[in-house]
This record gives sequence, C-alpha cells and structure tokens, in this order.
Amino acid sequence: MTTSSGSAAPSQWPGERLGFNREGHGSVARPGRRIAALLIDFAFCYVVYFAFFFENPWASSLIFLVEQVVLMVTLGGGLGHLILGMRVVRLDGGYAGWWRPSLRTVLLMLLIPALIWDSDQRGLHDVFSGTVLVKR
Repeated sequence: MTTSSGSAAPSQWPGERLGFNREGHGSVARPGRRIAALLIDFAFCYVVYFAFFFENPWASSLIFLVEQVVLMVTLGGGLGHLILGMRVVRLDGGYAGWWRPSLRTVLLMLLIPALIWDSDQRGLHDVFSGTVLVKR
C-alpha cells in the first residue's frame, strides 16, 4: 500500500510490514520487555565479573559479548531474552545463525545503534544484522 505521495503507508503495528503477528507468539517484542531483558543480562554479567574478574577493566565487556553470542547462537537469545520469553530471528523468522548474533552484539555494545529505532521498533543493531527480537 502506498500513499498519494508514493511512500509506503505507516504500519498499524510494529512488524506488520515485515510479516510478523500483531500480538502474542511471533510478534515484535516491545520496548519495556527488551529493556528489562538487557538489564537482566547486565546484572548477570556484572555478577560474573564481580565474582571472578573484578580487577580486569575489559572483562565485563567480554563477558557480555560471550554471553550474548553463545546463547543467541545456541538457544536463540541472551539470558534476559530467554527469561522474558523472546528470541532473536532473521527477518523471515528463521534461525539467526552465528554471524548475525555476533554483529548484533558488537553493535549493541556500541550503544548508539540500540538507541535509534525504526518504525518496527528494531534498533539499528537489529536492522544492520538483519534480525528482529520476537516473543516466543
């Protein structure tokens, strides 16, 4: 559908133009849930950092990187995603593989891409990696 100016009409819900459900299973995860998942991941990584690597200034970042990539590749999401019922998928809803979660995590660690969202409520880290965070 296009408007009289030739541009695409706005979506009625996040993920509509990508083919995702409006609500429930397979719908785009909303901001509150996404932020809560990130806070869970940060808390988990901080506990590991504090318990084992407190003197190393780079350890907390490395722990976050490993936690995100390993769990996304093997289970479909980071610890916070899994606890809150979300998973990271490709735009067609399939398995994200290994390079998409890796790129997504590196961009997330830069923070700015995660703060800029498109109309489907995907941060630039998801846009650039070709992924979307959906409810399980």
